[in-house]
Amino acid sequence: MTPKRQRLLLVAGGVILLTGAVFLVMAAFRDNIVFFYSPSEAMARTIDPGQRLRLGGLVEEGSVSKSAGASVEFRITDLSQTVTVRYHGLLPDLFREGQGVIAEGAFDGAGTFVATEVLAKHDEKYMPPEVAEALKKSGRWNEAGGRGGPQGTTP
Repeated sequence: MTPKRQRLLLVAGGVILLTGAVFLVMAAFRDNIVFFYSPSEAMARTIDPGQRLRLGGLVEEGSVSKSAGASVEFRITDLSQTVTVRYHGLLPDLFREGQGVIAEGAFDGAGTFVATEVLAKHDEKYMPPEVAEALKKSGRWNEAGGRGGPQGTTP
């Protein structure tokens, strides 16, 4: 075999190995990517039951219902749409109605979001950036006071 042909085979083998490595890395990323949706975005999209995602918004006032054990059901809203969330476990100490949360989990076949993890804001002025952006997109956010109607009035 000529040296030119050997170099060609070596380069071709390197390209094949590099392509395989890139494919494996992309497959690993795809399995670990978790998308964030507001309730309005989640309702507008077709999301397969069991697909992991993050759902964020405000805990709707009067929606928290605790059952036997450590099960709780509540609704997350972006002030346009609302999604029912079911969670089994201990909620964060800062979890309460009217505050921003992000729930990670998946929708079941009935349209209820079954959360595996619930994250709550950590102080009075903080809201998860994704939740704030979703509220801004819905037109229900004013920069001065946080939540509010389109005209800047608070509910």
